[in-house]
Amino acid sequence: MEMSQALTLFGGLALFLYSMHMMSAGLEAAAGNKMKSILEKLTSNTFMGVIVGALITAIIQSSSATTVMLVGFVNSGLMQLSQAVGVIMGANIGTTITGLLIALDVKEIAPVFAFAGVAMIVFFKNERLKNWGEIIAGLGILFIGMDMMSGSMSSLRDSELFVKVITEFSNPVIGILAGAIFTAIIQSSSASVGILQALAVSGVIGLDNGIYVLFGFTIGTCVTAVLASLGTSVNAKRTTIIHLLFNIIGTLIFIVICELLPFTTWVEHLFPGNPSAQIANAHLIFKVVTTIILFPFAKQLVKFATIILPDKASQNVRPSLAERCSHLSTHNIGNVAIISSNIRDEVQYMYSIAKENVELSFDAVINNSMDNDKLIRENEDKLDTLNAQICQYISSIISKPMPANDSEVISGYLRIVNNIERIGDHAMNLAGYVKFLKNNNKVFSGIAINEILEMKKICMDAMVLFDGDMRQDCISALTEVSEAEQLLDDVTDMYRQAQIDRMKKTSCTPEASVIYSEMLTDIERLGDHLLNIGELFAKMYTKQSI
Repeated sequence: MEMSQALTLFGGLALFLYSMHMMSAGLEAAAGNKMKSILEKLTSNTFMGVIVGALITAIIQSSSATTVMLVGFVNSGLMQLSQAVGVIMGANIGTTITGLLIALDVKEIAPVFAFAGVAMIVFFKNERLKNWGEIIAGLGILFIGMDMMSGSMSSLRDSELFVKVITEFSNPVIGILAGAIFTAIIQSSSASVGILQALAVSGVIGLDNGIYVLFGFTIGTCVTAVLASLGTSVNAKRTTIIHLLFNIIGTLIFIVICELLPFTTWVEHLFPGNPSAQIANAHLIFKVVTTIILFPFAKQLVKFATIILPDKASQNVRPSLAERCSHLSTHNIGNVAIISSNIRDEVQYMYSIAKENVELSFDAVINNSMDNDKLIRENEDKLDTLNAQICQYISSIISKPMPANDSEVISGYLRIVNNIERIGDHAMNLAGYVKFLKNNNKVFSGIAINEILEMKKICMDAMVLFDGDMRQDCISALTEVSEAEQLLDDVTDMYRQAQIDRMKKTSCTPEASVIYSEMLTDIERLGDHLLNIGELFAKMYTKQSI
């Protein structure tokens, strides 16, 4: 192969791989934040999971991208492992669409796709249309790259050394290893199949020599998902195990078929004179038959993956937000939804600690007790740590490219975290008043304690409104928290006046009166921060739902 042909080959491969990145990026921007809800609704059973997985992969031309998305969804708890099995099977079928389109020889209209897609990107103002333009342009560029690779390989059929190497691929072990290693390097089975088709069209390799290489491609493509699963949960790792098991079992089945039956001869007779179609359809038959065979054993695949990778002993250390998202990037499909979900879960965890501290601090005041002082301080330390970690992580990803709605939601969580941190500070203030009263041998009167009990009930009833997932009920929660905040304003004003009246009658000490006045201010501020949280949730989730 001459240098110019080698450069053309690598240039075509670069276009091929870049086109798939374009299509993945376009789909992420167009529908990535909806992917979770789509999968939730349509993967209630394994059959629907197969269909959804096939459709998504057919659009983005990459089973690796689909499986990486599943790893992220399972890792973040957005999807159950049992739901992922069907999607994995479907992704293996959907990835064959690239080879089928190449076999149809659509390279003549590939420039039309590329031009139409680029025109949408350049001239359309609607972001959604621009995103779909990326997908269309990517499809056109994919076939342009495929045509470049095919043309550059024509001279290889005259190379005795290359032909000698190719003949060794008829050995199942050598062929599978060669295919797996090559795909593991370029991390795209679609590109590998395309190159195999280009070699076949050039007359360098036939289906009889290439069939085992084709099987190896399906194993090598699992490397991308395996790499994506590093540092993820046990269930996320099991997703990659199921993906690998599916392809290994399918390969073993077809090795037996090819050794006992004239499978390649049969496919060649079905598509005579078209080596590209022979490879594409052998690939399709391999994936469809494997899915049909393994479909009834979906639950067993999950159990087997659990046996291979059993649950770890429970750990007391909760991984930080950055650690849970360390394997993610904003350009992979669905990862913005995963990032948002992880942030939401971490904020909810932080809120639960603040809520606990508010209740503990109220109880400390009501009971004039410091029994829970250590726990309150530990919780405050957790709040400070979580505040720093969440703010740091959001600051590190907010500038990266993502849909505008997602950026607004993530920014909203940054402001919510600030309000939660301030709620924690006010809870600490309440607990601190108990220490002051004890050090000065002062107590609140029974009337003041009854007033504090009423304010505690109002605060805790308001805080319960933000338990759980707030995306669906944010408007009703805002209405209720607004009423609670106004009620707190009213009662704190009323109790402040009642305190002044008690002071005039000298029925309470000056020291206790000062503390009580400051406490009323803290309780009033608690209501303000809860109202801020309600308003932020409503602003974030009335436009869209992630």
